[in-house]
Formats: sequence, C-alpha cells, structure tokens
Amino acid sequence: MTLWNGSFPFYPGANAYFPFDTTRAVIVSVFLSLLVTSIIILPGIRGRGRLFWFLRVVLGLFVGAVVITIQFSRDWETGWVTANTSYKSFSHAMVNADIGVHIGLRGMNVTLVGNPVNQVNETINYNEHFAWSFSADYDHSYGEGLEKGLPSPILYVAEKFTRQSPCGVHRQYRISGHYASLTLWMAFCTWLISILLFSMPILLYGGYMLLLTAALMLFSLLFFFTARNTPKCPIQFGPASLKTDYGGSFWLTLVTGLLCLLLGLGVIILHSVQPEKLKLVFNLDKGKGDEEEGWDKPYLPAESSSSAQDVLMVPLGELCEVTATRL
Repeated sequence: MTLWNGSFPFYPGANAYFPFDTTRAVIVSVFLSLLVTSIIILPGIRGRGRLFWFLRVVLGLFVGAVVITIQFSRDWETGWVTANTSYKSFSHAMVNADIGVHIGLRGMNVTLVGNPVNQVNETINYNEHFAWSFSADYDHSYGEGLEKGLPSPILYVAEKFTRQSPCGVHRQYRISGHYASLTLWMAFCTWLISILLFSMPILLYGGYMLLLTAALMLFSLLFFFTARNTPKCPIQFGPASLKTDYGGSFWLTLVTGLLCLLLGLGVIILHSVQPEKLKLVFNLDKGKGDEEEGWDKPYLPAESSSSAQDVLMVPLGELCEVTATRL
C-alpha cells in the first residue's frame, strides 16, 4: 500500500459518537418526568404530610433510577494515562494522547484523545466499545477492530482482555459482570415490591423489602470486587502505565445500598418503637393505620353473643312442658 495525503488509504476516519451516553439520558429523562408529575400533583396534598410524601417520592425515584442506570453504565472501573505512543500499525508516527479505559458490567470502552486533537493530519478522538456479556463475542468485536484498522493504543488495551490473552482476566470480568447485573435486576424487583407495600400500606414488610434491596445491591459490589482484585497484566505505554480504580457507578451503588439499608432499618425500628410517628411520616389516618396493624394480628373466630348462648343452653324439658290429664 502507498500513502495518500499522509495516511494509509485502508484506515477509516475517526468514528463519530455522541458526547453523552444515550441510554443513561433516556433513563434519567423517564424518572425526571415522573418527578415533574409528582411536583405537579403536590399542591393537591393537604397538611403537613405534603413534605413527607414528596420526600418519599424523591427517595423512591432516586433508588429506582440508580439501580437501572448502573446496569448500563461503563464506569464501574476507570483509568487514564497520558503518553507518547505510536498511532497506527505500519507507521512510525508518534502522537501524544490521553488513553482511557472504562469498564462496565457488560463490556469496556477504550478512548483515545489526542493532545491536541488534530495530529498527523487526522482527528484523534476515538471511543470504542468491546462487549463481553453472555450474548456478545468479545473476540469477534476485537477482530472487527483489527479489520477496521483502529489505532494501535486501542487495540493494545483491548488485547489484554481477550480470551487468548495471558492476562486471563476475560473470564473473571465476564462472569462477575453477569452475576452482578442479575443481582441488580433482583434489587430492582424488590424495590418495586417495597413501593407497592408502602402504598397499600403495609409498612413493616415494605421495610423488609428495602433491607433486601440493600443486601442485593451490596452483593453486586461483592461480585464485581472479585473481578477487580484479580492479578492484571501491566498496560505500559513507554514509561507511563495505565492503572484503573473504582469508578463512579461503583461508589454510587455503595451509597445507594447503604441508603436503602438505613431506610429499611428506620422503618422497622419505628414500627416497633414508635408506630405513631411512622404513620405520621406515611400520612396515615386512624382507619388506614388500623388496617395496616391488622396484617400483624391473627384473626380469631368471633364469639357468640350472650343471648344466643342463653338460648342454646336452655334445657329441652323447660321448653316443651306437657300437662297430662287423667281421663
């Protein structure tokens, strides 16, 4: 192959991509719409229960939005490095660029941004995704990157996570990400159940569901922790080394799980110590409170009235008194 205009003809240009995650934008838009709807109907709630109702709505939507968003986020583990590196194969051109790795539950993104962006007659601004979920083939995505002629730094980082790599981290990340995602979907289901129980209202069991939601979210962190702490091959770009650390999604999951744990414990403790204050928080009147307490009390058969007992206990001889007359 011969050079044309300073670059190899079989290399495509940089891929255009959105400056933000569209999946996350859709999820956030849906939950913001629910929040705006709640604000609109807020004036229709009378009394001091208005503030508690709005606080419950905000906390509930926050937990639901976090559980769904972190499923598709790609910043559970992140790392950046600035280095001078070769740009593409069969070329001696060197570029100065920021190289980043963003690891999620279903795959990883490798970014390459030049300093400055325009170098060697090209715009160096790449963001490539390589999926390793059970429904995707990571090696196939890597092979497509080779066919497209992606820059050497991206292919070098992606090669570390292939099945044939001596690093051996592909299996750990794939299995850990799968089970962490499954655990988070279960947490989303328990969150929905807790919302239903609080609205019925069955407050005690709603608190139990919040505790279960917290436990599932913390278990998902444990699954990802096992993959994060496996020995990794060094990712070197000359003297510079690319190292990763826990990202925003990991810490957001931890904070949300602890929040659900505190809320669940608070509901259970108030239910046993000061149930009247718990009813005040959930804006329950006396009738609804008695209905909620009825779930915790066993039903006994109704006792017969005293008049009915008196009728049943009257001897038969006194009811039917016959006078015999001798003929």
